Amino acid sequence: MLHSFIPPARFFPYLTWQDIAKMPNKQNVVIIQPIGAIEQHGLHLPIIVDSAISVAVLGKALSKLDVDIPAYALPNIYYGKSNEHWHFPGTITLTSQTLISLLMEVGESIYRAGFRKLVFMNSHGGQPQILELVARDLHIKYNDFCIFPLFTWRVPNIAKELLTPKELELGIHAGDAETSLMLAILPEQVKMTDAVTEYPQNLPTDSVLSMEGKLHFAWATKDLSQSGVIGDPTTATKEKGDRIWESLANGWVQTIKDIYKFQQPKTTN
Repeated sequence: MLHSFIPPARFFPYLTWQDIAKMPNKQNVVIIQPIGAIEQHGLHLPIIVDSAISVAVLGKALSKLDVDIPAYALPNIYYGKSNEHWHFPGTITLTSQTLISLLMEVGESIYRAGFRKLVFMNSHGGQPQILELVARDLHIKYNDFCIFPLFTWRVPNIAKELLTPKELELGIHAGDAETSLMLAILPEQVKMTDAVTEYPQNLPTDSVLSMEGKLHFAWATKDLSQSGVIGDPTTATKEKGDRIWESLANGWVQTIKDIYKFQQPKTTN
């Protein structure tokens, strides 16, 4: 069905316009926009990985959420800014400008409907900065609009407890964590016999610069990997994936609860 992993009662498009018009406490209803990407994920994973993770994690979280907390999922945005991967066939990318325009107009539509809390739930590592820009611009334009540009993997979860130190530092794409999670979410789409380990070579040493740190440099995936993998997927297991999925969902339950209670800080006169 169209709602996929999302519980039907939490799927915003299944509401009628009258349901929305009559919804009580609309200023505190949490509207969640999952965002992924369609981009290469090595030889063993399908190009839907980021989008699948967004919908699966959000769906499990909403199924656990207290029914008294009003929260609804919008349809996933499948395309993102993925031009770092476009040297690999199958990657579909939007420009930064297109994604900014899309998210701004989605946000304005949600605001116009009377809602005042919108979450951008992003699972693609190539676009957090875009969401942050849009969130700031929407809040500046509508001062009573609370926007949360969040990364799926940054809620409290146990993934770090299950990964090696090297994987934690360098396994940023199609590695152990994503592969394990996909073995739990869409196991029939994972080709573990094709999984290869590939870490970046010739990274800066004795330098304050790094691939993904406070002082990082721009890169395309082809600079770092021939296979499209940046990490070690060969150690992935469904058991790890089930634990990661559960813990991410629990982290999102707490995050949605906190957003429901959130009040925008204001200075006092």
